[in-house]
Amino acid sequence: MTQQESRQPIDTAISDITTAQEFNLGCAFNSQPFKLRPDEWPDGAVEWVLEMNPGRPNAIIAYGTGQREELYAVIAANAFLAGVEWGEATARAPMIGPDADEEEVTAAVLGNGEFEIEDNGVPVEDLIRDPDAPYELPPVDLLEPAPQSETLTMDELSLAHNARNLETVLKNFGVRGEIMEVRPGPVVTLYELEPAPGLKSSRVINLAEDIARSMRALTVRIAVVPGRSVIGIELPNPTREKVFLREMLDCDAYQQTAAKLALVLGKDIGGTPIIVDLARMPHLLIAGTTGSGKSVCINTMILSLLYRLPPEKCRFIMVDPKMLELSVYDGIPHLLAPVVTEPKKAVVALKWAVREMENRYRAMAKFGVRNIEGYNIRIEELLESGEQVFKQVQVGYDKAKRQPIFEEQPMELKSLPYIVVVVDEMADLMLVAGKDIEAAIQRLAQMARAAGIHLIMATQRPSVDVITGTIKANFPTRISFQVTSKIDSRTILGEQGAEQLLGQGDMLYMAGGGRITRVHGPFVSDEEVEEVVRHLKEQGTPDYLHSITEDDDHSGDDEAEAPSPTPEEGAAPFTGSDDELYEHAVALVTRERKASVSFIQRCLQIGYNRSARLVDRMEAEGIVSSANHVGKREVLVSSRSDAFNRDGE
Repeated sequence: MTQQESRQPIDTAISDITTAQEFNLGCAFNSQPFKLRPDEWPDGAVEWVLEMNPGRPNAIIAYGTGQREELYAVIAANAFLAGVEWGEATARAPMIGPDADEEEVTAAVLGNGEFEIEDNGVPVEDLIRDPDAPYELPPVDLLEPAPQSETLTMDELSLAHNARNLETVLKNFGVRGEIMEVRPGPVVTLYELEPAPGLKSSRVINLAEDIARSMRALTVRIAVVPGRSVIGIELPNPTREKVFLREMLDCDAYQQTAAKLALVLGKDIGGTPIIVDLARMPHLLIAGTTGSGKSVCINTMILSLLYRLPPEKCRFIMVDPKMLELSVYDGIPHLLAPVVTEPKKAVVALKWAVREMENRYRAMAKFGVRNIEGYNIRIEELLESGEQVFKQVQVGYDKAKRQPIFEEQPMELKSLPYIVVVVDEMADLMLVAGKDIEAAIQRLAQMARAAGIHLIMATQRPSVDVITGTIKANFPTRISFQVTSKIDSRTILGEQGAEQLLGQGDMLYMAGGGRITRVHGPFVSDEEVEEVVRHLKEQGTPDYLHSITEDDDHSGDDEAEAPSPTPEEGAAPFTGSDDELYEHAVALVTRERKASVSFIQRCLQIGYNRSARLVDRMEAEGIVSSANHVGKREVLVSSRSDAFNRDGE
């Protein structure tokens, strides 16, 4: 087919339009269709675009119509794919005007010519990303380098002078001992005190405020150095050295780590980089007041994962009730769903994560592996060998034999990515749906590690009604930034000290064993985050799973608040026999065409275990199907009579 012949359908379509309304065409090979205006496309238009754009999923062509000679093409690939509104995308994009000849239009549409746009001189082929190009991890050049300045650490003479002053201050308060070692760092300097025999460490710790006043320091943190006989006294330096994320990503500790989910925490008080593995934690709880550096820390953790892992290896679910901190990540290919900002949808998302965890455990049990790493290795072996694996799926019910009908279907052999659930503010969620949130978090924290699902949860209000005993018990790894009181410090860490931090990224990191390390977190600006996000959006579009935030029978407070259908007038708890209860449950399911454990439990006001047994019995008798991949069941009979008349058939 010649180019002139391929243009005939579009020419005919243009001539058929009687109004001056423009129409837009989107090419979205291997992706979701774009929602462009208007909804009705002229006949023949799509075929022409497909003909002119073989294998170009990122090309978006808009044809302005009204008169035939006003044909123009707009290449708005990266701008529109990055989530920019259509009007802004076309304003940014280079345009080929109505005077362009056929060769220029063809070169722009196909992107294979040397034709340069007059507006900005950028070749069209540079504006269209090859869909087959490999995913590119973000370069560190997108981040600001650390400024080349003179060292800010104090000289030995100043350190020795401070050590003697500290000994004098301690002696004035009746504390006998000697400063054995001085360890300078970027933010604070550690003075190791060897106390005299018989001196209680608690006596020195309780003098923190008095020592700070005497040493003219903002705050002083005092703690026993684990595994040694000395007491550590941390005094802030006169001038604070800032830690930058780029220098942390460039360091050998990050580049050479074998961690599956490497998180950059910062530098310890000696200036050593601290890199931890989220997969081994396996969940992280963060607390700190406003302005303490909590949100910047979350950004550095997210970026440290994005700088190492492509979307097929790590996916994110982000919950941001404040609608400000994490919304910048909307549209990156790593997201499983758009950033969740509504607390009720956050409950649904967490319950989806619980169901995904259960599905992953069933898949791992099928292959006899113990964790996600073993599962992915097994999948790679099967793909290399070409071996096929089958699973049994219920497709119906044999009424004569009174047993379900199964058939074997091939399993989709696909590696499972890690899933990181980031919640920026827990307090709002606990306020709206505390019971549901706590139950979902407890299940994930207890069991999700082997399934490759990990939680990072933050709150600025570390009180006992937000960080409950259940949550603390399941989050052995915690980080505390500056808090307002000793009580808050004990709530998050189990001991005081966080109230004496300096803010701006100064944190206490408590690993699983209870050992606490002081770390100074790196700084990353909003502009740097936006640059990295812009690069990620250019690599592709996110493949959203809308079931993550869709309210269904298994979750969602909207349904719980709505009046539930009941089998009889009056919603008193059912107290009859099991057979009578089963009949009521079948009548309810067939009438409402909904079948789930929570639905029956709520309508009949019975316990969870009893409701689950009823659903299992209905499944065994062919009244409802087995749960699908999202946990939903299908009602297989049309009425209550059909369900109970099967015995006579």
